Amino acid sequence: LVIRRPWPSMLRGIWGNEARYRAAYWERFPGLYFTGDGARRDEDGYYWLLGRVDDVLNVAGHRLGTAEIESALVSHPAVAEAAVVGVPDPVKGEAIAAFVTLRDGLEPAAELATQLAEHVVHEIGPIARPAQVRIVAALPKTRSGKIMRRLLRSVASGSEQLGDTSTLENAAVLASLRTSGTEADASAEDASG
Repeated sequence: LVIRRPWPSMLRGIWGNEARYRAAYWERFPGLYFTGDGARRDEDGYYWLLGRVDDVLNVAGHRLGTAEIESALVSHPAVAEAAVVGVPDPVKGEAIAAFVTLRDGLEPAAELATQLAEHVVHEIGPIARPAQVRIVAALPKTRSGKIMRRLLRSVASGSEQLGDTSTLENAAVLASLRTSGTEADASAEDASG
């Protein structure tokens, strides 16, 4: 979805980072403002919003929505909350990394991580099997409650570059992400073959 003309409530910059603003909103489609949302126009001329473009993964040529995979994960009775991100993969282009929190009273285990990966396969299909399933105590969120997916992407890909974390509600969550889930990662990857 792009917009040709400016409108009163559009984002006009990123404080202290004009280059990032231009790259994110103006350079992908020169001369047009890119909203970051996907849309399509149907045969009757109606527009359908498809969600965030950055929330679509390209796994071995298949476009998968993160919301679909997250919905499959939270449909498992053990999962309270889930977030999915894409990480670079030399064969598939992108691989799926899942971060889940468990319902009260449940303990993380490698067997459960494997079950969650299998549950996604059952709900969606083999192409949607997460390469990583990390069972974590909490997900990193902004003060307004939005999950900070770019931090999850950095953690899943092993990057030390986190970028700006000033809007992170609880810095302890980020520290715990770096040390949790390693046992679950190995079991989920082994199961994916």
